[in-house]
Formats: sequence, structure tokens, C-alpha cells
Amino acid sequence: MRGLVLLVALLAASIVRAEPQPAPQDEPKPPARTNRLAKETSPYLLLHAHNPVDWYPWGEEALAKARQEKKLIFLSIGYSSCYWCHVMERESFMDDQIAERLNQNFVCIKVDREERPDLDEIYMQALRVYMQLIGSKQGGGWPLSMFLTPDAKPLMGGTYFPPRDVEGRLGFLTVIDRVREAWNSDSEKWQKTGDSLANYVADSLRQRPILRVVKLNQELVDSVLRALVAQYDTVHAGFGFDPASPDRAKFPEPPNLHFLLDYARRHKSETARKMAYQTLERVSLGGIRDHVGGGFHRYSTDRLWRVPHFEKMLYDNAQLARVYAQAYELTPREDFKRAADETLEFMLREMTDASGGFYSAIDAETDSKEGRYYVWTCEEVKAVLEPTEYELFAAVYGLLGEPNFEERYIPLLSRTLAETAKERKTSESELDERLRPVHAKLLAARGKRARPLTDTKVLAGWNGLAIRGFADCGRVFKNERYVTAATRAADFVLKSMRDNEGRLLRVYAGSQAKTLGYLDDHAFLVDGLIALHQATGETRWLEAAGELTDRQLDLFWDERVGGFFYTSKLHEQLIARSKLAADNVTPSGNSVAAANLLYLAQALDKPDYQARAEKCVQAAAPILEENPAAAVELAVSVATLVEHARRSAQPAAK
Repeated sequence: MRGLVLLVALLAASIVRAEPQPAPQDEPKPPARTNRLAKETSPYLLLHAHNPVDWYPWGEEALAKARQEKKLIFLSIGYSSCYWCHVMERESFMDDQIAERLNQNFVCIKVDREERPDLDEIYMQALRVYMQLIGSKQGGGWPLSMFLTPDAKPLMGGTYFPPRDVEGRLGFLTVIDRVREAWNSDSEKWQKTGDSLANYVADSLRQRPILRVVKLNQELVDSVLRALVAQYDTVHAGFGFDPASPDRAKFPEPPNLHFLLDYARRHKSETARKMAYQTLERVSLGGIRDHVGGGFHRYSTDRLWRVPHFEKMLYDNAQLARVYAQAYELTPREDFKRAADETLEFMLREMTDASGGFYSAIDAETDSKEGRYYVWTCEEVKAVLEPTEYELFAAVYGLLGEPNFEERYIPLLSRTLAETAKERKTSESELDERLRPVHAKLLAARGKRARPLTDTKVLAGWNGLAIRGFADCGRVFKNERYVTAATRAADFVLKSMRDNEGRLLRVYAGSQAKTLGYLDDHAFLVDGLIALHQATGETRWLEAAGELTDRQLDLFWDERVGGFFYTSKLHEQLIARSKLAADNVTPSGNSVAAANLLYLAQALDKPDYQARAEKCVQAAAPILEENPAAAVELAVSVATLVEHARRSAQPAAK
């Protein structure tokens, strides 16, 4: 291990401490051409199809070329709504000098992380390990820029690099030169470094043997609540605020909210209910919510939820619609219903394919300017509205104060509509009715602007989340239109996103489906089908969920430990085959799978599913015990198991 640290540190030193080199004179630009990405279907990859960089998609052609020519691989991983991915593409990958240097010395591979989350997970973990070894506090992020050995072992990397040296920071041109020079100086030594780093990454992703059995009891569930209380921002709601890092981004974190609402329902806990409701309220007031067009942006750049990062993701909106409906079930609040309704209307209007499937994302930038599509000047609003309408909108949505985003306004609420209505001596419903035509006028005007890019690929797992959101809202709000949307999406995925042998595929784009589905695709889709059964009572959804679950058990189940691998036994073998137990922006596939098995065990009368669910939970329980806030979705299944045990222990009614 010590030798690995020294080698990696030496490589880092050759890059980080290198003196800036003068850039050669620009050469005449070659004629425009198309690289291999033009044959791909991912909207993100297609954006790079005309780069002068000789990009390859990940696959045997590129990997074989690297091995045969003994060239390093430059691996760039991003996604369509990633702002800094676009910046690096414009600055570096469209730069002829950088492209020439890359093409001469590297095999360049571009990956859409949403198509290949397995690659993204492994090489993002490699970046984290690399940063730890060189003593850097920098974390991961996108674009992910990794340099690999010819056999795809990680050497070093970073995220965004400026094209050339600036203000003491090395530019990408200098970085690629230093990596090339280090490799050429002693490729055998650096190959050993790559081998060692790959082994370290694989070990970090490998599930440790279970040395003890964790008691699946109420105390374990309660520990999750205590962990969330400790992380809760008592001033502005949400989780993870750190006074030492006040500028840290804040995410709504739907898995946390789902757990809290489930805990509040089971135990009538005011603590859990209050944290969930305050967070949902603050999120719905802030600029992270699109008050004109509905839906939510990805995260807030500030503690107060005011200024978002403007991309819109399907998984965020699907999950938030669900938790707002879940909160409404506990306490029928019109603002929660309104937030859910507006989110689903946005998804139907802007993220739904004619086939019924849901698109993946909407970009944050327009004409290289982040958020420009969503923000306003007072003059722009006045040009659309009547004077009385402008007075109302400006007063309610904060246009009377100073601009809150680059001399423009992000519409947001400083208080709930109910509070504003009371101040104006009217009712919440009457104020909402007055604002609806105002929103419609502004939305129509906004629609005439240059639109951000929409990533039109359909992902099976994310559609499962959307099916759950629409089905739950349809059931709770008694809205058949929502149930119909969920039904259309489920029918599309089940019919159009399978291979000839009926196996689920992850991606549908360019009128074709491809890439074997991962654990999340199976688990999230089964969860959506369960939600459709709950909303409609139709047995066909249970049958489809059972069939998909059986395939999941066959392809992903870990016979040694229990639980599910992220990749199936049919997937390409990479550095590691991980088992994800921790939640991220979406819940862990293992946690959702456990909940699915528990539901289907009862609904389909399959005791084997119950046994598998218990093994799945037990396999991940040590993580929940050690770090309760890391796997909150799993705690919902623990709570269900505790409830089942309590009912079984009760004497039968006479």
C-alpha cells in the first residue's frame, strides 16, 4: 500500500507541480468531420459527434485499440444536463490543438453516465481513491476525466479542467502532456500503479463478509430517525447543512422524506412529520421550484433554497411528486397537492414521449448561459402581464426587491400562499385562481424563448420512479389522468424495452432499446408496477411485477451473502461487481428490491419472496447500523419486517 501511495504521489507531482508550458502556435483548422459517436443514440454522446477529438464509445473496438497500440485511455464521463460537461466540451474538446494531442497519444472514450452507471460508479470511485492517496480534499463530480492504462486500469484523473493554465491552475493541455510524459518515461512502473489502484478500488466496492447478525428491530429504525434529526437544518429545513461549509449545495433528498413520512404514519411521530413537512414547505417556496412552469430543479446552491442549479431531472420530479402526495395523505394540505399537480403537469407537458415513456432530463443552460430560460427582468414580466396582474405577481413572487440572480429574478415565495392570502384578506384558493392565468401567460411567453436541451432518452429505472409518482398521485388525488399516464409508461417499457428473450433493457433512444438493465432498472420498475396495482387493483400489474422480480432474482442475486449485485451475471465484467446499499439521489436498488419482495410475498402468496427480502435486508443491515443516515430507504423495509413480526406475535382473534 505504501508503494502505491508513493507511485501515485509521484504521478500527481508530475502533473500538479508542473511548470506551465508555452502553448504552440495555432495551426489551421482541419475540415469539419464526424467521429464514431455519430452512430450512437444518446443525446449526450451525439453532442460530441462533431468534436475534433477522435471519440470512441465504450466498447471492444476502443479497448482493443488501446491494448494493441499500448496507448493510454482518456475516459470522459458526463451527462446531457451537466453544465460543466458542456463547458469543457466547448473549451477543450472543440479545441484543435488539444484534440490533436489527444488523438496522437490516447484512445479517447466518451461515456454517458446515465447509460452506463456501472462504468461511472467504478471510475468515480477510482477518482475518489486517487484524491485520497495524493492528499487532496477534492471530491468527485462531472465531467469525470480519467486517464487509464491500456487495459483500462485507473491511473489518475480529475473533473473539469480549464483548457490552458490559468491563475495557478493547470490547464488540460498541460495535464495531458504530463500524463503522456510520465507514461512514456516508465510505462511498466505506471502499469503496476494502475494494477494496484484497480485492486484497491475493487476492494473498496466489494461487500465485506457479514461477521455478525444485526437485530432487525425498532431500535434500528429509531436510530435512522435520530441520525436525520442530527443532520436537520432547524432554521431552513433540509439535511446536511454544515456551518463550516455554508455554501454547500442542498438537495431535497426524497429518500429521507419518504422515510420520515412512513415513520410518521406508523408511529404518529410529530418529530418525523415536522421535519418532512417543513422541508417540503421550504422546497416548495424557494427558487428550486419552477413557479411558472411547475416541477423542480436539481438542487439549491444556497441554504435557503433560493438559487437552484437549473437542470431538471426526471428522478427528482418523480420522487418529489410521490412524497408530496404521501404528505397529503397524512394531512390534506392544498399547497402540497398544488406542488404535486404542477410537477406532474410539467412532466406531461415537457418530459413525455409520444409513446408514453418519460424523458430523462432538461438542461440547465441556454446559449451557454445557465438558467437564462427560467429567469426574468421586471420589464419582461411587465410586457406580458396587465398592470394589476404584474402588481400581484411581483408582490407574491419577490420582484419588488433586488434581483436575486445575475441582475434578473428567479420567482420564489417568501411565505406560503395561505399566509399571503390572509394578508390580502382573501382565501388561498381564490389567490391561487387569480395566479393561474398569470402563470399561463408567463409560461406561454417563456415558451417562445430558446429552449434548453431535452435529453430524450427513456431510462427503464427512472420511468419506474415516474410510474410510481403518477400512480400514487392518481390514487391519492383520485385523478384518472395521472393513472392513465402511469399505465402508458408501464406498457411502453414492458413492450418496447426488452430484448428477444424478454430481458429488461435500460435505454430507449433513437427508436431502439439497448443495454441490459441494471438492478435499479428492475427494482424501480417493479416498484412502479406495484404502485399501479395499488392504484387500479388490476392483477396484470402484479403478474408483471412477479415476472420481473423472478428475472431479477435469477440475474442479480448474491448466493453467497444475499442481496443483489448492481450488475447482472450477463453484464460485461469490469474491475468490480458492486452491491450498492447506500441511498443517493435515488434510493438504493437493494432497498427498493427488499420492499418489493415484502409486498409481493403477501400479494402473490410467495413465502420465498419473504425469505429473500429478509436476506436482502440482513446483507445490508451492517451499513444501516454503522451509518443510519446512509440507507434510510432500507429502514422502511426494516420497519415493515418489525411490523410483520409484531402482528405474528399477537394472539389470533377469537
